[in-house]
Amino acid sequence: MFKNNNVTQQKTYAFAIRIVNLYRYMCKEQYEYILSKQLLRSGTAVGAIVSEGVHAQSRADFLNKMNVALKEAQESEFWIRLLHDTDYLTDEMFESIHEDCVEIVKLLTSIVKTLKDSMGK
Repeated sequence: MFKNNNVTQQKTYAFAIRIVNLYRYMCKEQYEYILSKQLLRSGTAVGAIVSEGVHAQSRADFLNKMNVALKEAQESEFWIRLLHDTDYLTDEMFESIHEDCVEIVKLLTSIVKTLKDSMGK
């Protein structure tokens, strides 16, 4: 399913699954539809954009895709924090999914930085 056992693809796909499950929980148990829909959009976009990047037409295209995925991951972190700080997520739920999100942000930041350095940007 993932090209060459791509760790970034695997982690962002697993994160997307967690986001979908969290969205279901938010709708069913918390009756929250607006903020969680924002998180659903940005959280699933991360993996989709990383998957697009695997088939990028050039290094510049790949860098662009990774930059966009990084922005979506950072947006997801915002929504996760907001849902926690407005008492929709328990501390335990927050810590678990936030940890995954931060790991993805760090991973994508490293990819973007490495690519920029190697391209002289």
